[in-house]
Amino acid sequence: MTAAYTLYAKPGFAATTIERLCSEARISNRAFYECFGGREELLQALHERCVEESLAVVAKALDEAPASIEGRAKAGIRAYIEFATADWRRARIMHVEVRRSGDVLAVSRQRAVDAFARLVQDASADFPQAVPVNPRLLALGVVGALQELLIEWLLSEEQPEIDELVAAAVHIFNRSLGDA
Repeated sequence: MTAAYTLYAKPGFAATTIERLCSEARISNRAFYECFGGREELLQALHERCVEESLAVVAKALDEAPASIEGRAKAGIRAYIEFATADWRRARIMHVEVRRSGDVLAVSRQRAVDAFARLVQDASADFPQAVPVNPRLLALGVVGALQELLIEWLLSEEQPEIDELVAAAVHIFNRSLGDA
């Protein structure tokens, strides 16, 4: 998994063969297939591990956040962005390579989006008067915005600062609340 964590991030999932993974990990192809059914299954395992770890970090930040919707939004968004960007490989696997893998990991990716959307919904549930639209759709919009901001951070020639990403995501969330 360590070899895949690096190779799937760069040169990328599509460019990483089983042979290269096994060579980097210093294991035989047979040993690989005793653990995983293929490259996609390994990517799914890596993606799910990254998602579980990031959900735990965000949940902790939300639990410790100020008891306002703005405080919780800022704490949760900052925790997620800081966790994802602390290791560019994690951000790349979660936001670029899983998408590039095509339909193979679509279900895993959708489960992750749903889990983060539920987290956003739950964090805003104490403030129902503040949400003038369907809370599920709002949560999906926030998750999508975060994904796109992190893709920009990963792929742009001039990476935005983490504080800029947080400020933009918090602004998007706050503006989505409208006149509440």
